[in-house]
Amino acid sequence: KLLKTSFRAGLMGEALIWTLAAASLYVTFAWLTSLITRRISVIDAFWGPGFVVITATALLIRSTAASSSDMLLTTLVVIWASRLAIHLAIRIWNDPHEDRRYAAIRAKYEPNFWLKSLVIVFLLQGVIMWLVGMPLTFGLSVDLDRFLPLRYLGIVVWAVGIFFEAVGDYQLSRFRKDPANQGKVLSTGLWAWTRHPNYFGDFAVWWGLWMVSASTGAPLWTAISPAVMSLFLMKVSGVTLLERDIQERRPEYADYIRRTSAFFPRPPRSSAIPRS
Repeated sequence: KLLKTSFRAGLMGEALIWTLAAASLYVTFAWLTSLITRRISVIDAFWGPGFVVITATALLIRSTAASSSDMLLTTLVVIWASRLAIHLAIRIWNDPHEDRRYAAIRAKYEPNFWLKSLVIVFLLQGVIMWLVGMPLTFGLSVDLDRFLPLRYLGIVVWAVGIFFEAVGDYQLSRFRKDPANQGKVLSTGLWAWTRHPNYFGDFAVWWGLWMVSASTGAPLWTAISPAVMSLFLMKVSGVTLLERDIQERRPEYADYIRRTSAFFPRPPRSSAIPRS
């Protein structure tokens, strides 16, 4: 048993090294693309497929053939990554302006931001990608089927996440295409249940993928990866960053906040405007 445990640990360690190298090369390619397009925001479109790179690398360095559970996990990652990449690539292509977040970073780190961006944007994203993808790396490195109910639950949670991400993004894109909605707040559909259905969807996707990964061999402690992703979505680069100044640009957002959950879906409250 000790030898088997040591062997699995060796495989996981090797997988970590190779996936880190693959992620680093991948985001370097994304950086070169940003130099050609002069758009740092291309990193957003590269985010999802980066996990396909990590998954493919983990599969390639396996000492045995991939099992059906490995292919299931791979399929879930590819479906999620493909939809997200296509959605973000279309959005970036149709928007002639740099994303406000990246424009602010560019202004802060000029001159020679084109070179600095390799480290502070792209390689940083690569490391985060590698850390968040650890459950995938470990889950695909060894064959250790366990606790199948967790796998089935993971698939359900992943599916809920895909639904909220895909439908939320579609509803927002359709809303923005209508010039009459300029400066207005989308508060119907999934956006009536949560102010950030796409972020909640991403949250559910990653917890679902962790459950499936844990059922195929990833150590339970790798739950730190979706936990970190959840922290980013709710407190760092997601909800908090997006809502920092949105009420200044859209006054009706204050009432939207009163009626609608910030993150986890729930039925909307009736408009509760304080009376004097």
